[in-house]
Amino acid sequence: MSRTPQTPLNLSIRHLRAAYREGGLTPATLVEQIRARIAEHAEDNIWIHVLSDAELAPYLARLSETDPETLPLYGIPFAIKDNIDLAGVPTTAALPELAWTPERSATVVERLIAAGALPVGKTNLDQLATGLVGTRSPYGAVPNAFDPDYIAGGSSSGSAAAIAHGLVSFALGTDTAGSGRVPAALNNLVGIKPTRGLLSTRGVLPACRTLDCVSLFTLDLADADQLMPIVAGFDPEDPFARPAPSTPLRDQGATDASFRFGVPATLEWFGDTVSERLFEATVRRLRALGGEAVTIDFTPFSEAARLLYEGPWVAERYAAIEDWIRTRPETLHPVTRAIIEPAVEARAVDAFKAQYRLAEIKRAADACWSELDCILTPTIATPYRIAQVAADPIRLNSRLGYYTNFMNLLDLAAVAVPAGMRPDGLPFGVTLFGPAFSDVILARLAERLHLDPSQTAWPTQGATGHPVSPVSRWATGRADSRPADSPKETDPAMLPLVVCGAHLSGLALNHQLIERGARLLAATKTTPRYRLYALPGGPPERPGLIRVPTGGVAIDVEVWALPQTTVGSFLAGIPAPLGLGSVELADGHWEKGFICEGFAADGARDISALGGWRAYLAAGG
Repeated sequence: MSRTPQTPLNLSIRHLRAAYREGGLTPATLVEQIRARIAEHAEDNIWIHVLSDAELAPYLARLSETDPETLPLYGIPFAIKDNIDLAGVPTTAALPELAWTPERSATVVERLIAAGALPVGKTNLDQLATGLVGTRSPYGAVPNAFDPDYIAGGSSSGSAAAIAHGLVSFALGTDTAGSGRVPAALNNLVGIKPTRGLLSTRGVLPACRTLDCVSLFTLDLADADQLMPIVAGFDPEDPFARPAPSTPLRDQGATDASFRFGVPATLEWFGDTVSERLFEATVRRLRALGGEAVTIDFTPFSEAARLLYEGPWVAERYAAIEDWIRTRPETLHPVTRAIIEPAVEARAVDAFKAQYRLAEIKRAADACWSELDCILTPTIATPYRIAQVAADPIRLNSRLGYYTNFMNLLDLAAVAVPAGMRPDGLPFGVTLFGPAFSDVILARLAERLHLDPSQTAWPTQGATGHPVSPVSRWATGRADSRPADSPKETDPAMLPLVVCGAHLSGLALNHQLIERGARLLAATKTTPRYRLYALPGGPPERPGLIRVPTGGVAIDVEVWALPQTTVGSFLAGIPAPLGLGSVELADGHWEKGFICEGFAADGARDISALGGWRAYLAAGG
């Protein structure tokens, strides 16, 4: 039976930031409205713990004393999968007998709260994050946001349902075998499965510790863009953390009109012709956006997927709860126990053999990246009803992971993105994936697909009915025949504005542009007549762009189009020694932009050799 959702609040980050800035909303009043919405969905088993008034009080008190402009996520509500720690709130991993109350939040949660985000509660999941169905929990199965007869997907089921129903703006999940992508596809959301180690897993109960990733569920790629710079970053307290490379991977395919994407020569649909047709339509759309489809052999990827559960990696799940499963196995969900308990017989020699085989598979899989920007697959082949999963839990779970299980074993990054609606009213989604640290490239390509203006129906936010905002750098003209370093002309009501620091896409102050309706026209460079300095002060840190008569270099910048009606309020927030002047771009055009007074170079660090602010941040600041 299909559910017709009532239209809830628009909780996109851009929308809420604008409401706070205009004074029409406070975090406290927003919490009251969210709680009313949560009560309406009490039977959906979304939450394991919703924060009480007393638990929320410190967060609201801090926000009440803070200028919204100083925190990039001021008052933005979010949900936390209940295998991720929030200080002072029990973590259960859907095994209540195992619950503990941490004194400190997980690193990713700490970073979000420091940026002003507001934790609403801890969400339901497949027990011990073992499953892709969202039904293996003593707290109940989480139904699909579009049709309660169908699964929401797992293991991050509650996190996906919370955002799809408009209860939070974004949610944290985890992703070892697909838990951050399968629920995204089933609930019309964006699911970010970052490069392993890019987001800290300190404070997360392990599933497979060497493979686990913290994932993000968002309403669109614009929100993900604002979140990733906040949650990402090397964490020395996490032994599995990895710093991003100081030299980012090329993003030619993401920024130019043309790109190359792989499509498996043979796809498995498990009899679902509806999903097959929607995928074929998605391939056609990517081609229309300038993509060249390249047929690839999917065998290495599917073979790696089988290794995850058929090989010795299940022993990692056993290692995570070894003492518990030895002494209290009866407390586990029957399916969870059936998967993990046999791993006690795993042999070290089998683990080494599997590692050797995985290395061979990875070498074969990696061969494609020299010629491709990404590979496209369906996120899942077909959706299942809750009753179907109950009758055949392990086989159908395995089918759900067919296009996801291999990602972390092969050290890949992935973005799951909505790609249309099925005739039965359920969403359909695809995944774009690439090598480690291709996260930005994938997000940009995924956004072009998500906001493709040729779609017959504009995408909506989860099950809320709100349209995804068309204010997007890739939906507003970048995918045309103009060179990537040439700004697209704007109408007279828009002021082209050159930015070089914290206002760049996804960085700390980018929200000040997005909230005013600005859109990105181009990522380009200045002429080689500038020096860039890291100015003292902050947060956030800011650079100073100074024109020099000799010894200059070309500096990476972005050109945004800012509505003329909002220029005054934007410029009022620019602190000395920065100001608005004219900047000469690589193609010879002059545009208004951020410049810095020359005296500020005294005592500031010259970072010109790095070529731009992003490279400076990537190098550790």
